[in-house]
Amino acid sequence: QVQLVESGGGLVQPGGSLRLSCAASGTIFNKLTLAWHRQAPGKQRELVATITSGGNTNYADSVKGRFTISRDNAKNTVYLQMNSLKPEDTAGYYCNGYWWTLDYWGQGTQVTVSS
Repeated sequence: QVQLVESGGGLVQPGGSLRLSCAASGTIFNKLTLAWHRQAPGKQRELVATITSGGNTNYADSVKGRFTISRDNAKNTVYLQMNSLKPEDTAGYYCNGYWWTLDYWGQGTQVTVSS
């Protein structure tokens, strides 16, 4: 069993930066593909970024060049560095880890971009 706990959300001004963290319990962290999703009120959930066990990354077009996903297998943690934040980045951000039929989610952390 894997538990994922996000942290690092908050209120930031447009153009600012935040780094989200997702700490995982369990022993299979290095096997997981990890992802960050977000969901704003009244909108569908959006896949923001993924990183495979081998370190390959992929990003939604809306965040390319601004967000960076990374992982530290020694710390069982995945990060989302968010730069040049825009009001439209405001959402709940959720960490997700999966491997074969296993699929784990965190409880989410709120990011609000507003002046």
